[in-house]
Amino acid sequence: MGIVIGIDVGISTTKIVGIKNNKVSAPIRITAADPITSLYGAFGKYLHDNDIELKDVEHVMLTGVGAAYIDQPIYGLPTSKSQEFIADGLGARFESKIDHAIVVSMGTGTTFILCNGDDMRHIGGIGVGGGTLAGLSRIMLNTNDIRQVAEMAKKGNIRNIDLAIGDISAHPLPGLPMDTTASNFARAQSDASKEDIAAGLIKMVLQSIGSAAWLASLGSDIRDFVLIGNLSLLPQCKEVFPGLEKLYDIRFHVPKYSQYCTAIGAALDYRFSGPKGSGSV
Repeated sequence: MGIVIGIDVGISTTKIVGIKNNKVSAPIRITAADPITSLYGAFGKYLHDNDIELKDVEHVMLTGVGAAYIDQPIYGLPTSKSQEFIADGLGARFESKIDHAIVVSMGTGTTFILCNGDDMRHIGGIGVGGGTLAGLSRIMLNTNDIRQVAEMAKKGNIRNIDLAIGDISAHPLPGLPMDTTASNFARAQSDASKEDIAAGLIKMVLQSIGSAAWLASLGSDIRDFVLIGNLSLLPQCKEVFPGLEKLYDIRFHVPKYSQYCTAIGAALDYRFSGPKGSGSV
């Protein structure tokens, strides 16, 4: 049994992993000007870095928006496509070891996938995500480098940006502690520092995602949420999501390979659905 390669093809960034004997090996990501260049660059680098020959590859599984541009087998290897929402669910379940949860895939926007054992269904999403953070940062901070924004935010003071319950009420409201955000950016002034703005932008995006995920769970017994995608790597996640856990009495989980879960899930889909069920190229 050879290695199964899972590839999450974005418009400019491609993530790739290999799975053999139910183990993930050395995931990598490559950024290029277009999805084709990104895909083949990532594939070649992955084989080279891991000393893998083409004959060692059993199957290639593609997913992501960029996969639509691929209509032929990769280097002549058996190649299939995995539905992105199924890949999200399979990868998050595999990495978190939780099979009853809502998977929160934080990409350009954010999607919610209900994972209940082998039943994985897209249940909605919001247009707030990494694209929102990048776009607002471009307008307000003159950069769309998320890592730079995250570093700036570490030096910011959120009290200069957000309005808390304690700012508008002399007493805690039912279920709402005094430090709960009442309104994002309501305290912001025209001369706010870039560091404060960065802190406000990241908190607003992450809080919006976390609260929307909780709202998506209402009417179910789901209490666990698995965060995947690039935004899950933001250091501010360790500040924002614990606050939401206390507020809503829920649990957020960030798996080890959270940014690669979709690629991992694509590889797993080869065994889960089989190449025909996944849609051969």
